[in-house]
Amino acid sequence: MSSQKTVVVGMSGGVDSSVSALLLKEQGYNVIGMFMKNWDETDENGVCPATRDFEDVVRVCDQISIPYYSVNFVKEYWDNVFSHFIEELKQGHTPNPDILCNREIKFKVMLDKALQLGADFLATGHYCRNYLAESHTQLLKGLDPGKDQSYFLYAISQRALHRALFPIGNLQKSEVREIARKHGLSTSEKKDSTGICFIGKRDFKQFLGQYLSFQKGNFENVKGDVVGQHDGVAYYTIGQRKGLGIGGQGDAWFVVGKDVERNVVVIDQGTHHPALYASTLTATDLHWHSPELPKTPFTCRAKIRYRQTDQDCVIEKMSEGRVEVRFPIPQRAITPRQSIVFYDEHVCLGGAIIERAGPTLHELGLSVPIQSESF
Repeated sequence: MSSQKTVVVGMSGGVDSSVSALLLKEQGYNVIGMFMKNWDETDENGVCPATRDFEDVVRVCDQISIPYYSVNFVKEYWDNVFSHFIEELKQGHTPNPDILCNREIKFKVMLDKALQLGADFLATGHYCRNYLAESHTQLLKGLDPGKDQSYFLYAISQRALHRALFPIGNLQKSEVREIARKHGLSTSEKKDSTGICFIGKRDFKQFLGQYLSFQKGNFENVKGDVVGQHDGVAYYTIGQRKGLGIGGQGDAWFVVGKDVERNVVVIDQGTHHPALYASTLTATDLHWHSPELPKTPFTCRAKIRYRQTDQDCVIEKMSEGRVEVRFPIPQRAITPRQSIVFYDEHVCLGGAIIERAGPTLHELGLSVPIQSESF
């Protein structure tokens, strides 16, 4: 019928996007599946993982009787995501390519392709929701607190958010699995993908060694004593414990800082070492969903990493592209080039990329308060 809306579903070959396509068809949409190939590489057996995933997409689309396309965005992914990822690593940073991938590939390049096909909407299997407010489209958390992915979507444009559908955002992951089983979808028991977006989980050092050459350097403690040798500053992130190769007596060692210019990784002992904690941070590349920035100081909640519980914070200063944030409770392992994402209850207000933290409690000569130790 002429009033039927068309939606392109970004299908990865996983259970979430499979169920998204199924639900939309049951709701009466004209559904088209779209599989993106964003990475071109074979595994140790000479098989391209993307080929396996596309085969899963084909099986599901055949099961629910919808047409499908395969599109090649390898060049776009390289130019707009992976090259930036590598450049950040060269500078010793810890970037988050998933956020950039959502903004530049899924909700820009793929959205444009969907619109070219005559679609009204683009749907994905993300655990989040959206809502048309008076002046803009709000991004909301998914109802499953363990799967909410609004953190990774804070940077997508209002244009994309207005055209987006998130069919499983109001479901629990267990419910999604059950729907897939009930309808006999071939992806019902497929494990969730992990690792770098579209590249997957692999040996990080070995993989990056194909694109970067890092210089070994010194591990130093906060006093400046050399306590070991590292393989390259980009291989380490603030708060990291595993893979340091430092043993001996006493508490475990953690990465507490980096001095990129001297090619030094600063480490010290103790899960709650004061050098790991700071109460303030500055972030750049601000993306705010409401058309007007709030007056500061502005109290809300935020998280500085995906799995973190929302933390109370105060945005002390805010301008077009920059924020200064203070936390009543010092935060552990604030990591430059990761994102801070702001919330008002279930509404994702926006976010920014962390430029720097500090000063740390160690630099201020302070100990870690009990509230932070339990964080």
